[in-house]
Amino acid sequence: MKFKVTDKIKKQDEETIFKNLLEYNLARIEDKNPKDLGVYLEDEKGEMIGGLIGNTHGNWLTIKFLWVSENVRGQSIGSKLLKKAEETAKERGCKYVFLDTFSFQAPEFYKKYGYEEKFVLEEYPIKGKRHYYTKTL
Repeated sequence: MKFKVTDKIKKQDEETIFKNLLEYNLARIEDKNPKDLGVYLEDEKGEMIGGLIGNTHGNWLTIKFLWVSENVRGQSIGSKLLKKAEETAKERGCKYVFLDTFSFQAPEFYKKYGYEEKFVLEEYPIKGKRHYYTKTL
């Protein structure tokens, strides 16, 4: 056996690891059907001005990304995207939400909507912080 360390990950290597991990996980996890969730807001020209990407899996909604265009911030768009995602998650049977955010992004925003900070990665990636939150729906 020998270790190989690289900073250039080949697609085939990533697929091999993912396929084998997925096989292991699917043999043991209760809910085998995660479902993507995208909530988008477009302006009158059809241009995206905000969006949320996540997935629902069993009892949980996981929010990966929430973005609002800088020229329309302060108009409650982020709040509306978050609310729509939470409503959809409840319709899908979810009871909880999980997300993370950097200290320069939106920790106070999420707290305002009932998210509870569970832990913080200090000095991430160097001097910042990464906050992890959950919420009961």
